[in-house]
Amino acid sequence: MKALSDLFSTDYGLMSIIGIGIMICMAGFFIGLFLRKPPESGQK
Repeated sequence: MKALSDLFSTDYGLMSIIGIGIMICMAGFFIGLFLRKPPESGQK
């Protein structure tokens, strides 16, 4: 329980949570970006 209280009540714990959240958001963005169908490149 000490680890959880440190995680949510200290400045380095909150920065860790923010950093992990940013990385998860970036991963979701890039997965969506790379899985999207690429546009047709003029080959008709």
